[in-house]
Amino acid sequence: MDKIKDTRSFMRITHRYLGYFLAGIMAVYAVSGVLLVYRDTDFLKNEKKYTKIVDKNLSEKALGKELKIKNFEIESKIGNIAYFKQGAYNLNTGEAQYIKKELPFVLDKMVKLHKAQSKDTLSPLNTFFGITLLFFVISSFWMFNPKTKAFKRGMIFTVAGIILSILLLIV
Repeated sequence: MDKIKDTRSFMRITHRYLGYFLAGIMAVYAVSGVLLVYRDTDFLKNEKKYTKIVDKNLSEKALGKELKIKNFEIESKIGNIAYFKQGAYNLNTGEAQYIKKELPFVLDKMVKLHKAQSKDTLSPLNTFFGITLLFFVISSFWMFNPKTKAFKRGMIFTVAGIILSILLLIV
């Protein structure tokens, strides 16, 4: 019985203080997650003008890659100027003038936090955060005595959450 009490006490205390520690990180992830939902819109984005010298006579695909513009498409060519939705490219000089819509600096960094890959400097933070979220899932089952009404109701909500997640993944 003492072992169960010790485990429950450890889980509750660790859950509490780890929760306080991660509150700031969770707030950042929450905001960046909402921003990512609207990444296909111009929500909170500002126009930024660029002038960039790239190689001359680039193909459409190469130019789009060089300018880092998704779904890049040249709409027309007049003389040595190629026009695209965001601007123009001089085939002879390699000068590209274009506009990109970008999130403000701080919001852009928050989104990059959410999208970090293993090679990024933020990957250890993402890994730590993911592992601690998994700990929160597991430790939450030690918050209440399994014989209480709150625990049994919590299990119903847990099953409902699992079913909803599976349904949304399938659809």
